[in-house]
Amino acid sequence: MTVAAAAPVQRRTLRLLFVTQIVGGMGVAIGLSVGALLAARLGGTAVSGLAMSAGVVGGALLAIPVTRITNARGRRWGLAAAYLTGALGGVVVVAAAALALVPLLFLGMVLFGGGSAANLQARYAAVDLAEPARRGRQLSLIVWATTIGSVSAPNLAAVADGAVRWSGVPALTGPFVFSALAFGLAAAALTLLLRPDPLLTARRLAEVAPAPRRAGFRPALRAVSESPAARLGIAAVAVGHVVMVGVMVMTPVRLGESHPDADVLRVVGIVLSLHIAGMYALSPVVGWLTDRVGRRQVVLGGVAVLVAACVTAGTAGHGTSQLAVGLTLLGLGWSGTMVAGSTLLSESVPAEVRPSAQGLSDLVMGLAGASAGAVSGFVVELSGYATLTVLAAIATVPLVALALRPVAVARRV
Repeated sequence: MTVAAAAPVQRRTLRLLFVTQIVGGMGVAIGLSVGALLAARLGGTAVSGLAMSAGVVGGALLAIPVTRITNARGRRWGLAAAYLTGALGGVVVVAAAALALVPLLFLGMVLFGGGSAANLQARYAAVDLAEPARRGRQLSLIVWATTIGSVSAPNLAAVADGAVRWSGVPALTGPFVFSALAFGLAAAALTLLLRPDPLLTARRLAEVAPAPRRAGFRPALRAVSESPAARLGIAAVAVGHVVMVGVMVMTPVRLGESHPDADVLRVVGIVLSLHIAGMYALSPVVGWLTDRVGRRQVVLGGVAVLVAACVTAGTAGHGTSQLAVGLTLLGLGWSGTMVAGSTLLSESVPAEVRPSAQGLSDLVMGLAGASAGAVSGFVVELSGYATLTVLAAIATVPLVALALRPVAVARRV
């Protein structure tokens, strides 16, 4: 296949990824919107952060098998496997709530992370065949597609919960039933329609042999360690995720302190919808700025917005409106570090190790975010939500130092 013939494949790939991101984004968001509340009811406030962290850890650890499948068989099978794992996780969460088993809930949330892993890996599928000058915009387009499903999903949590109550499932588990259905639909669409595979097509064009089936992260780690730009890309994605997850997972619990049970799902849905809109709605603008202004500059801009978000949320008290503004800014700052960092990483490593480097980035990002989520519940219980936002802002300092160092970006096709 010639480069010219690959252009229609890229357009079809972007259209399909756009649709599946909507469906998958809805599945992730509708489950996560009530995950902390469900965990708090089963095990208390302290473990609510741990349960959400289990989902983040799952998404991170699943990057390992998903990367191996992708290396061996292409994006289609890797993404489908991740979504199917997420669907299984949704079923396990419902069973855990019915049996009142907190350890089983953790397992379900780990598997549920497959939905997040698929959504994150999809952004890399968007740049396999992208022109170098349009990588930021096309990656951000797929990130933006998540907005449509993700913003609406938290507001549908109460409806989803009521819609399956007739079946006898416990309260707050209805959203996970709908998550499982959404993930299954996305997996089916990708399996049937993502042909030809963008990664395998890109390898044929670049005359790069596929990686061995059992290839690990070692070659990718070596490539990243040799590239300052790639290191900055991974650091930007990881630190942005630490700040976002650490503050976001405890905000529903914070809102639950000041709102009755009858009202809390509605309020949490509104606030998280605004947060998710911040994460995704302006990502095409962020992608355009990444291509026009520069990757490093957008990373620094994202950090500035993250710090502003921490200040706004941390001084909100129980004010719902100010918390909503803070969470919206939190999402916008995350978008800057995610889009610019992912683009920088993808173009700074050789094509033969690119999928492994991308999987490594998602692994590091997920584990870093999971650590933040795990600690957040204990920080809030011991010292309060405001202290959590201060610690989150401090976490950006190493990234600022790294981004301010001159970085020569070697863009690769």
